[in-house]
Amino acid sequence: MQRRMTISIDEAVYQGLVQVIGRRKISRFLEDLARPHVVPDDLEAGYRAMAEDGEREREAREWCEALLTDDADETR
Repeated sequence: MQRRMTISIDEAVYQGLVQVIGRRKISRFLEDLARPHVVPDDLEAGYRAMAEDGEREREAREWCEALLTDDADETR
C-alpha cells in the first residue's frame, strides 16, 4: 500500500532532483534512499532461503572451486 506525503524542501534541492532524477522519479528515489534506514531487513530469513536453493548453492560451490584452481595455475 502506498501513502501520499507532503514534504518541504529548498527550491535548489527540488530543481536538482528534477534535473538529475527526473520529475516522475523523485518519489521512488527518495523511498529507495530512506528504506534501508527505516524498514528492517530480515537478513537471516534471506540467507536461509538462499541456502535452501540447492541449484544456487551448487553453482556457488562450483564458482568458488574454480577460483581456487585458477589461482593455483598461476606462475609466481
